[in-house]
Order: sequence, then C-alpha cells, then structure tokens
Amino acid sequence: MNKPITVLTRKGEQQLKDELNELRSVRRREVAEKIKVALSFGDLSENSEYDEAKNEQGMIESRIAEIEQTLAHAQVIDDDDISTEKVGIGTTVKILDMDMDEEMEFKMVGTKEADIDSGKMSDESPIGKAIMNHEVDEEVEIETPSGTVKMKILEIRKDD
Repeated sequence: MNKPITVLTRKGEQQLKDELNELRSVRRREVAEKIKVALSFGDLSENSEYDEAKNEQGMIESRIAEIEQTLAHAQVIDDDDISTEKVGIGTTVKILDMDMDEEMEFKMVGTKEADIDSGKMSDESPIGKAIMNHEVDEEVEIETPSGTVKMKILEIRKDD
C-alpha cells in the first residue's frame, strides 16, 4: 500500500527538520538522563519517575518516526512554483463570508502544517478544500455542519 503524499511548503519542511534535529540531539539526551537518574532509585516496580521517563521516551521516538515518515514522503512546494492565479498551497488568501459580511485571511498549507490559530489553513479542511483552485472574484459554496456558507475570494497572493 502506498503512503499518501504529504504536501509541505519549504518553510514547513524546514520546521519539521528543525524539530527532528531538536528531538534527536536534545530531547533524546534529556530523557536518557531522566531514565538514568530514575534507575538509580532502585526498585523499578514502584518507580513512577522511571515509568514517566520511559513514556516520554516512547512519545519522543514516536514523534521522530512520524516526522521521518512525513519527510520521506513529502512533496515540497517551492516558492517559485506557487501561482497567484488560483488558490493553492503556499498562497495567502483573503475571503469574504458573504452571509456574515466578514473577511478572513489565511495561508493555505498541507495538513501537517495546518494551524488555524496562526493563520494556516489545511487544503483538506472544509473551507480549504472548497476554495482550492478557484480564482479571485469567484464565489464558492461551502457545506458546513450548520448549513451552506457562501464565500467570495477577494485576493490571492504569495508572501515571503
């Protein structure tokens, strides 16, 4: 079975590489030290420090494996490949919620980079999926749990 390709911007790829480096070089060492200290306490059957350190080690190793898998199967979008003709990954989009008369702006990113609190919307989210490949001045209807919402694309640009 083929692993689905993850789409990343260059910046997203670099953030994952930085996190991976931090986990491998710093966090692994820290947790190994915690395990060493916990082992010095003796009896492991009632050693909560040891259990916590082993759980933390497992989470770190799991995250390392996840990042390595993501990077191995990532399609990285170069800034030069980003077009502002249509909404796509790497573009910053300003849209108007026509029902609420409210403007929103966010950067379109792949799922692994999505963070709506910092203005990064996934191309697989309901709004992201609906506006992908549409142009400025196009109106798009989006199905949401609370009903259909009409959005108008006001601007598509490429940020540094």
